[in-house]
Amino acid sequence: MRSISCLLIFTIIIASCNTNVAHTEYKSINGAVWNRDNVVQFSFPELDTVQNHHMFINVRNDENFPYSNLFLITALTTPNGEVLQDTLEYKMALPDGTWLGKGNGSIKENKLWYKENIVFPAKGVYNLEISHAMRKNGTVSGIIALEGITDVGIEITKSNP
Repeated sequence: MRSISCLLIFTIIIASCNTNVAHTEYKSINGAVWNRDNVVQFSFPELDTVQNHHMFINVRNDENFPYSNLFLITALTTPNGEVLQDTLEYKMALPDGTWLGKGNGSIKENKLWYKENIVFPAKGVYNLEISHAMRKNGTVSGIIALEGITDVGIEITKSNP
């Protein structure tokens, strides 16, 4: 009984530390190989329509990711049908090959800025689609199977909790 009480108190303390997180979600990449045609999709519920938010794209990679940067294409669709599309580049490793992400072992987690101080003015469900846009230097066609990406996620936080 005592251990259950301690566990409950610990859970409450941990949950109260992240009161500014409005939404977080991850999708696993099958076999840690992100195919070019595999668009990762997220839907998130109504958020505070007055509060500013920060949006992050969270990417977990392993030692099989062969590049020092990552190019992504995103499409954020509002409840009104408006689509905000972005092409993004993120640095994943230092020139010496040291990963920039956090974590022990072979998996590194990268919290990448996506939108800063964004307001979600329309009520309803928002949708975010993320795909990779990687290609080898000097080539026009993109990489079909990007190795080393294990999970892709989003995190939305209140900018002024």
